[in-house]
This record gives sequence, structure tokens and C-alpha cells, in this order.
Amino acid sequence: MGTVVSAHAADGSTNAADATPQRGQRLKVRLLLNSALSGPHAFFCLAQERGYFADAGLDVEFAAGDGAASVVPRIPQEGFDGGYGDLCALIKLAGLRPDNCPVAVHVAFNQTPLTVGVRRVGPIRTPKDLEGRVIGGHPIDAAIEAFPAYAMAGGIDASRVSILRSTTSMTTLAEDVLNGHADGVFGFVHTIIAALAAKDIDGRAGLRFLEYRDLVPDLYGNALMLTPAFLRQHPDAARALVAAVNRGIVETLADPQAALEATRKMAPKFAQHVDGPRLMGTLNVEMAHPEAQRIGIGDIDDGRLQRSIQMLATSCHLPRTPKPEEIFTRAYLPPLAERARPRAQAGNGDHA
Repeated sequence: MGTVVSAHAADGSTNAADATPQRGQRLKVRLLLNSALSGPHAFFCLAQERGYFADAGLDVEFAAGDGAASVVPRIPQEGFDGGYGDLCALIKLAGLRPDNCPVAVHVAFNQTPLTVGVRRVGPIRTPKDLEGRVIGGHPIDAAIEAFPAYAMAGGIDASRVSILRSTTSMTTLAEDVLNGHADGVFGFVHTIIAALAAKDIDGRAGLRFLEYRDLVPDLYGNALMLTPAFLRQHPDAARALVAAVNRGIVETLADPQAALEATRKMAPKFAQHVDGPRLMGTLNVEMAHPEAQRIGIGDIDDGRLQRSIQMLATSCHLPRTPKPEEIFTRAYLPPLAERARPRAQAGNGDHA
């Protein structure tokens, strides 16, 4: 397991779903993130620093994960109470192994961040140009997991795309593309850009991004998800957790720099020139779908979710088609008027 960060760590802790705190004690909640704490997690850090989890009677412990897709199966496998991972990966797991599958309670990314990064001056100009190419990515990468849906929507013969799975760093994968050793790299747009920025390389100048949201706009991205056991045993704690996360997002949108300062204190590898742009890109694109002005960040459009489920079930040949209620519940969201809304200047940003 990766680095664990808890502002109120206690000795002898157990899984929150198996323990009821004594009066006056905080309920420990173990959450698996998609990576180590970084800019896009700033709202978690701000909520932690300002005591919103503690005020709700929660001792939230964040563990560093190894990708948004791998979060989903690891939650039940490793005894986490929940996590922050990719909704497409959740749909796939529910279609393959529905028993004890986590449920999304707050969808932060109302636009998918998934992409294929290719050389800006290279031969790949359109999605169809991916045929006959070698695209690298991590072993369990959310963009690889959802690629069948992207390929189906773009008329791409997925069998003609060679996927090279590697445990090397995202920086190396992206550099391989820039250096001509690979034709493309799967990942999150801002993760790829940040990985190169850490080595003072301008990813926007060297790469163009074939973004999934352009072909499959119904797909959602990262979501806070909790286990059925936690929801069953601690419904009030689940509601309080979501409310604290929502408050963290509201205040991050209002003061991103304060959120970054909170992240700096919790993230050992924090770098302003990397994490600052990464957070702003997340706020201005992945958390800024127009529907969020109407329903708030955290909620989903039922029609979009149903279409996403059907698209992934068909393209990935899932043995069963999950029901929407297996994937998401809005029962734990704060009232509509209290939900975060996208920044006024945000919208359909362009990474091309």
C-alpha cells in the first residue's frame, strides 16, 4: 500500500465498516486515492486542514493508489472503506464481478479526463490514425480500460492498436512518445502534462491530446465511492463525509491557492509549478461540465449514466449490464443549493 496520510491517525485502528466508535471518538475512514496526494486532490487536503472531516466526527485516512482504474477492485480486496477512482472502471467491475462492488456517492469529474497523448508533429492527427500504432500505458490504466468505448465511437479497429502496458513512470512513458519510441500514451490529460512538467518539459507544446470526451462525452471521471458495508452500517457518516468533501470543493473553487497550500503541507512531493496548473486544469475542465451549473458538482445526469453503462457493456463485452443504482446513488449528496458549482470562467477547455 502507498503512503498513508491522516491528520488524526490513531493506533490500533480497524476498518471503519467493522467498528463503531465510542462516544466522543472519531470514526476512522480509510480511503484509497488514485495516486499520491497532488494538486487535483487539493479539495480533500483543504477539507482536512480546515477540520471539516473532524467536525463531522470522522478521522479520514488517505492511502496513495496506483491509478484511478485500479482503485475500484482494490477497495474490496484490501479492506478499504472507499476510494477515489474512475467511474468507467466501476461500471466494468460491476459488469464483471458485482458482489461487494463499491458505489459512487459523489462524482467530482463530470467530464472524463481520459486521453491518448501523441506527438504534436507526428502522423497521428485523428482517432482513426491510432490503427497500426503502439500506445503505451500503465498495467491497469483507466484510459486503456475504457478504450473499447472510445474505439467503438470513433470507428477505430481496436484490434489494430497495439497496447504496451508498462510499470515505468508516466514521465518515461510520455518522454518515449516525444522521443519517437512510442506512438502515444494513455492517461489523464493533466497527469501527462504534470509528469513532463516535473522535468521542465512543456507537454502542451510537444503533445496533442485525443480526448475521450470529444467522442464519448457521456463518460464521467473520478468519483468518491464507498463500500456497501460502510453505507449500510454508517449512513450518517457517509452523508457527513460527502458534505465535507463538497465543502472542500466549494472553498477550493473560491480560493485555489489556499487549497494548494493545504496540499503542500500534506503532499511530500508537492511542487507549485506542477500541482498548481494541474489543479486549475482539473477545476476548469474535468469539474466544469455545463450540467454541473444545474445539478451541482457531485451529481450525475441519469440519461448520461445509463448511456455510459450501455456503451461500456457493449464495447467491453461485459457478461452483464449493471443497473444505474449499482453504480451511483445521490442519497448522500447535500441539498442542491449547497452543492459546489463550476468556476464562472470554466467550461469545455481545450488541451489540443
